[in-house]
Amino acid sequence: MQKLFRDLTGACIAPRGSVVAIGAFDGVHRGHQSVLAHVRARSAELGATAVAVSFAPIPRTFFARGAPVPQLTTAREKIALLLGAGVERVLLLRFDATLAAISAETFVERVLVARLAAREVWVGEGFRFGHARAGDLALLERMGSRLGFGAGTVPPFEIDGERVSSSRIRGLLAAGDFDGAARLLGRRFAIAGHVVHGERLGRKLGYPTANLRLGSRVAPIGGVFAVHVRGVRDRAMPAVASLGVRPTVNGKEPLLEAHLFDFDGDLYGKRIEVEFVQKLRDEEKFDSLDAMVEQIDRDARAARRILNCRTTAADGATT
Repeated sequence: MQKLFRDLTGACIAPRGSVVAIGAFDGVHRGHQSVLAHVRARSAELGATAVAVSFAPIPRTFFARGAPVPQLTTAREKIALLLGAGVERVLLLRFDATLAAISAETFVERVLVARLAAREVWVGEGFRFGHARAGDLALLERMGSRLGFGAGTVPPFEIDGERVSSSRIRGLLAAGDFDGAARLLGRRFAIAGHVVHGERLGRKLGYPTANLRLGSRVAPIGGVFAVHVRGVRDRAMPAVASLGVRPTVNGKEPLLEAHLFDFDGDLYGKRIEVEFVQKLRDEEKFDSLDAMVEQIDRDARAARRILNCRTTAADGATT
């Protein structure tokens, strides 16, 4: 059964009616999960289909006009998290100039009514939509009373007396508070992708790495980290990772490089997930490769201590 849809118009994807959540859902954090749980419960009560409507890129990225906008999740990750939260259909709309120009009223008629046969629509507090952000809960309620659906907001989900939000999580990550970000996300922040070939410099220096390209994604963090890597074995593997442009070797493209401790296998083409545990330092430019390796030795030892795994001579430690 098809679960992901991308087109603004087309046949109705919820013939028995739907209960809909709309949002950017960057990170699909615990606040989003609260909205989705409500939608899932209401759809069960009504015998309707639980649907999440979101956007790629997220609207704030489109309106930034090319300026870097950090994101917590890629479109692929967001889809997986939304489906994992129990929605039955995801309508992921391409946010471009055409969609940005559509009026809020037209969006309701084309998407919520024609495409989704909405019976209820649930949004977060302060949600706006449509051209010039003219649509809000009041408009949804007015149009819903005429077109046959209800609308409402789910109360904000709070931790420590503060509303959980994507911007709050990005701030915690930028400050190096990975434990705090994990409490709000409901999981540790991670970046996933397929391992690509690099310049093999790490192997020559004694630190072979699994390399992930970020592509168009702008990560909310950068530097050197103690991490866990998933997708290699049936358990998470301890590692040290760097995320940045590698200024010592005149790198240009942002790259995530993870050195897995006590591992010497071939990971090219394999999809892995790098889960961030603690930041060790910012990225820096060294005067020589020898100076860089000395620092990597220290980073590896620090990561092993943080991750509670033994040090080895391969990490520059004395045994």
